[in-house]
Amino acid sequence: MNGVKVHLVLCAVLAMGVSFCVAAEPQLLQLSGDTGVHDPVIIKEGDTYYVFATGGRRGRNCVPIHMSRNLRDWRRIGHVFAELPEWAPKEIPGTQGTWAPDISFFSGKYHLYYSVSTFGKNSSAIGLAVNETLDPNSPKYQWVDRGMVVRSTEGQDDWNAIDGNIVVEANGRVWLNWGSFWSGIKMRRIDPETGKLSAEDTTLYSLASRPRSGAHQTPPVSGAIEAPFIVRHGDYWYLFVSFDFCCRGPKSTYNVCVGRSRDVTGPYVDKDGTPMMEGGGTLVIEATSGAWRGAGHQAVFHEAGTDYLVFHAYDATTGRSHLQISTMVWEDGWPRVASLP
Repeated sequence: MNGVKVHLVLCAVLAMGVSFCVAAEPQLLQLSGDTGVHDPVIIKEGDTYYVFATGGRRGRNCVPIHMSRNLRDWRRIGHVFAELPEWAPKEIPGTQGTWAPDISFFSGKYHLYYSVSTFGKNSSAIGLAVNETLDPNSPKYQWVDRGMVVRSTEGQDDWNAIDGNIVVEANGRVWLNWGSFWSGIKMRRIDPETGKLSAEDTTLYSLASRPRSGAHQTPPVSGAIEAPFIVRHGDYWYLFVSFDFCCRGPKSTYNVCVGRSRDVTGPYVDKDGTPMMEGGGTLVIEATSGAWRGAGHQAVFHEAGTDYLVFHAYDATTGRSHLQISTMVWEDGWPRVASLP
């Protein structure tokens, strides 16, 4: 890939006939331009990379979009919605913008899932918009909102319908996983034609959770887990999550953890064998010192044999969140990324 330094696995054979391999070292990409994003997710169409992120003030300019030709130099090119979709403030009164989008391609269209909520409450919903292309210069470019996919109701549901992520199996089955605090990460089957919840499989799967004290407090003060993202690597499904707290600037404690499972519906366990439903999770990256804090709300992007972890972190001086991208290598079936400076 142009401009991206990828270290291959180096193998050597010693004179004694003993072979050894040196694992690739993950690389943190040096980014420039408009990198001010929160909750990023990335996809590529043609020769262009697109990042979608949290955004919108007073219900306007929701789901900001950034683009790059080389994965390093970024500029903002617009947004998905000029105004919040009409259904959102009706279903979720008080919502002011869109959070934590997810972008995927299936059934011949790009599917953008986005969240609407109010901070600290689980009166939330995930919506869906579709487009034939991501190129804003194409005559086919038009976001069509399909409305609400799933919602959680305060006082009724012990889970939070934000931070959606789509998983497409090789057999064509599509899944939506989501969750933030409360009882953790959930998943439902999706109808690939509508992008909405499946009527064939109505099971609500539980994938990960963390122990809670004061379980009925609103907002929760413990059990901090959110931002699920599931990918396939080898014989396993990997569930990446963010532990602890975002959105506190240089005091943010976000960190990324992972578990894996043979089946997409779980059970997921960490490297030590601890179930993620019991608080398990192997650390992938954190930022507690140096120039950055609170690395989290991750996504995984794969291209040309290379995996990337995409996430945000907070500038330790200004407290502002910025895009971060690291190549990701696999050692003994577990991911490793570069540390932040």
